Amino acid sequence: MKRRQLIQSAVSAALLPTLVQAQDKYPSKTITWICPYAAGGNADSRSRQVAKAMSAILGQPIIIENRAGAGGNIGTEAIARGKPDGYTIGMGNFAPLAVNHALFKKLNFDPANDIVPIGLIEKGPLILMVRNDSPYKSIKDIVAAAKANPGKLSYASGGIGGSHHLSGALLENAADIDLIHAPYKSGAAGATDLMGGQVQMMFEQMYSAMPAIKGGRLRALAITSKTRSPLLPDLPTMAEQGFPSVEVQNWQGLVAPKGIPADLVKQLNAALNRALQDPEVKDKILSQGNEMGGGTPEQFAALIKTEAPRWGKVVKDAKIEPE
Repeated sequence: MKRRQLIQSAVSAALLPTLVQAQDKYPSKTITWICPYAAGGNADSRSRQVAKAMSAILGQPIIIENRAGAGGNIGTEAIARGKPDGYTIGMGNFAPLAVNHALFKKLNFDPANDIVPIGLIEKGPLILMVRNDSPYKSIKDIVAAAKANPGKLSYASGGIGGSHHLSGALLENAADIDLIHAPYKSGAAGATDLMGGQVQMMFEQMYSAMPAIKGGRLRALAITSKTRSPLLPDLPTMAEQGFPSVEVQNWQGLVAPKGIPADLVKQLNAALNRALQDPEVKDKILSQGNEMGGGTPEQFAALIKTEAPRWGKVVKDAKIEPE
């Protein structure tokens, strides 16, 4: 009897590390993905597309939790305050990670220290567009008109401090012109007033601009990417029209709270890179004229580190303040 008990004890002791390892294997339960923007927008739809692919790879459900408000700050703060165990991750966006530190007097999180980059998902250019019957056929036409009538031409945006707005501020600075900024509650609302003639121009996300451009309601004048888009090969870049500093890419990627273990960062990064090669995800990104992300956490961190001071300077120079 004693011998049998000793054998059972020895077997249990031998199995204990395996049992502990199985319990600690990541992921072993549902993962929450926080999206700092409302349901139905691009950040939300991309979150759902990538999360679906990553869920299949990781073998656990990933649920999307929308925490919209304050230019992405509320949701990004929720990510930063999450438990760093790999079960709270989220979408890290251009504005809260690279712009809002300069735009808002106080943030309840530090983008540089409270957020851990996992990997870039995509970059998306903007298109400067006017009504199809507009007299402006090029950037030079707009600059000439703005110089002749300072403070008369207006451009729409989806809100103060967003990529629409900052693109306009860059053009004003580069061309030394004075335009009127007309902020709307969304890019769609701004585009509607552009088509209605209430404003003269707008920098819009390419995926949102394409239907109106293809439908002949709006005319595209330039794209803010470094190179031309294969979807609009005849559309020149801002650099080709003499304004290389007006290069803007609205990017987003996967992030996690500070303190997440390095091995989980590596595992999530590997899953993200595999998800981005999923044919459906890849088609969704490329069909909108966006650039595929991917790469290492360090590469995504380097992008954020480069972008933050650049946009901080734009906000300061243009004296942009939140509503």
